[in-house]
Amino acid sequence: YKVDNEAYQLFLKGRYHWNKRTADNFKQSIYFYEQAIEKDPAYALAYSGLSDSYALIGIYGYLPAKDVWPKAKAAALKAMEIDPDMAEAHNALGAVESSYEWNWAKAEKTFQHSIALNPNYATAHQWYGEDLSYHGYFDEGIAEFEKALTLDPLTPIINSSYGYILAVASHHERAIKQLKKTINMDQNFYMAQALLGNVYLFKGDAANSIYHLQEAFRLSKDPGILGHLAYALKLSGKTEEANRTLAQLDQLLSERTVSPYYYAQIHASLGHIEKAFDYLQLCVEQKSNYLIQLKVNLSFEELRSDPRFVELMKTVGLVK
Repeated sequence: YKVDNEAYQLFLKGRYHWNKRTADNFKQSIYFYEQAIEKDPAYALAYSGLSDSYALIGIYGYLPAKDVWPKAKAAALKAMEIDPDMAEAHNALGAVESSYEWNWAKAEKTFQHSIALNPNYATAHQWYGEDLSYHGYFDEGIAEFEKALTLDPLTPIINSSYGYILAVASHHERAIKQLKKTINMDQNFYMAQALLGNVYLFKGDAANSIYHLQEAFRLSKDPGILGHLAYALKLSGKTEEANRTLAQLDQLLSERTVSPYYYAQIHASLGHIEKAFDYLQLCVEQKSNYLIQLKVNLSFEELRSDPRFVELMKTVGLVK
C-alpha cells in the first residue's frame, strides 16, 4: 500500500534507534514512531514498531512490565487491525504472548504465522529462535538464528543474540568467535560485551567474564549486568567485590526502574537462597520477562534442586 514518504523516513529513524538497545534510544524510537503515525494514521508498520519498542523497554527492564507490555499489545493489535497480513505485527504480538503472558503454545503459533507471512523478516526468526532456545530446543533455535543472519548479517543485536544462543547450547568456542566478531563490528555495542561475559561464565572462565561484564557496565550502566557480574566475582573468589554489586544495584534503583530479577540473581550468587526466592516471587507478581531465562541462567545453579524453583519454571511455562 502507499505510504507517506515522510512517515516512512520517520519509521526508519525509529528503527535505527530501536536497534541501539539503550533506554534513551528506545525513547527516541517511540518518538519517531509516534511522529510517523501522526503523519499517516493508517501506517501499520509504525504501530508494529511502536509495539516492538514498548516490548523491549519491558524486556530490558527500563520501565515496569505493567506500564509497557499492555501498550505493546495494543499497538500490535492496532497494526493487525490495519493490516491483518503484516508479519511484523504478528511477530510483535508473539513477543507479548511469550515474554509477558507466558503463553508459549500461543506464542509459538504466532511466531510461526509471522514467518509464514514473511519468511524474509529477520527479527521474527531471531525472536522465535530465542524462545525455542530458552525452552531447550537448541538445534531448532540455532537454525532460526542462522536464517536471521542470512537475511540480515550486519545488525549487532542479531549477531550478539546468536552468540548467546550458541553458548546456552554449549557451543562455547563458536559463541566466543561470534561475539568477538560482533564487537569488531561495533565497539560500543554493550550487549555484545555483556553476552561475551556470559559466555565466559558458561566456560567457567571468571577472569575473562569479569573483564567483559565490567566493560559492558562501563558502556551502559545496565543493572542487568550486575547479576552476572556478582556470579563471576563469587566464582573467582572475590566475595567482597561480589557483595558490593548489591550497593551498586541500590544506587541504580535510586535513579531508575530496576527489576527484582537482578536482585534475585545477586542474592542467589551470594548464597542468600531465601532472599533470592523472595525476589523471584516478586518477579512473578510483576510479570518479569526475565523469568523465561530461568533454565539457562547460571546465577540460579544453587536453586535448581529446590522444589520452589521447579514450581517457578512451571508458572512461566518452561516445564510441564
